[in-house]
Amino acid sequence: MNISTGRAVCAVTMLAAILGATSPALAQESKRPPSKNATQAPAIPLHGLDPLTPSPKETPVPIAEGDWRTPDPDNLMVIDTNKGRIIVELSPEVAPASVARVKALARQHFYDGLEFFRVIDDFMAQTGDPKNTGEGGSTLPDLAGEFTFRRDHNMRFVLVAEPSGGAIGFIGSMPVESQPDVIMAMTADGKATAWPLFCSGIAGMARSASPDSANSQFFLMRENYPSLEKRYTGFGRVIAGEDVVKSFKVGEPAAPPADRMTRLRLGSDLPAGEHVNVRVLDAGSTSFKALLDRARSDKGADFSICDMQLPSQVR
Repeated sequence: MNISTGRAVCAVTMLAAILGATSPALAQESKRPPSKNATQAPAIPLHGLDPLTPSPKETPVPIAEGDWRTPDPDNLMVIDTNKGRIIVELSPEVAPASVARVKALARQHFYDGLEFFRVIDDFMAQTGDPKNTGEGGSTLPDLAGEFTFRRDHNMRFVLVAEPSGGAIGFIGSMPVESQPDVIMAMTADGKATAWPLFCSGIAGMARSASPDSANSQFFLMRENYPSLEKRYTGFGRVIAGEDVVKSFKVGEPAAPPADRMTRLRLGSDLPAGEHVNVRVLDAGSTSFKALLDRARSDKGADFSICDMQLPSQVR
């Protein structure tokens, strides 16, 4: 499964080689000679539960009006495509340099018109290359990988599960795994190491085999893919329009005409009269806890944080 073909593509043949795994993407990739820089990762699709779509026998969980939060418009990446609108909430706490990069390029209108040139079913949709091939990038320098980050008590973290020796929860709309809080008392900087979990909807920086080669290309996850964790930079999550991401034409490359971004802007930079009014359920709210309890009951021992899609409303 190749999120990387050239200069800044999310790498996935090297991981398959390391782990000895074969994936649907590898079968697709075998149809053409791989780029010398292409790398691939094994497919481990884990299908999530949408808490807003109860089965016919279930009663929908009501959401209290006060349990919604309004994201900072400066941390909203509004992607208009030929298939509809996608809204990504950026996570500067998790990946500050990568968030700063996509903001800078958005303000240059760099992304306008670029194709989703690689779309792999049950994996991801990749874009952000001015060449629409996977070989290009911006004139800005490449970025160091931000595969993990340091979390302290001042960073709002909503705990969802406590596996042995760890903690899993949300920072904003980003699902993360972390060392437990007790570690903070033992470290020089008073922080614990954490990393984003690559659930469906996560926005990640594409790169080549080099861990420090991310530049302008990014991908949006179409399914859960844990093998990317601590290997790729997650910098945000789709909070509206995931159905749009999953509607893109599949291919490496897709048959023309490819789906494309018609415009990408930050929420704070949209013209007057076009401002996005979006809100997301607060992961620390009582309503979210009710949804969490429902998901745990439905999934049982198979429950994962990726089963929790944070409801949103665009008005």
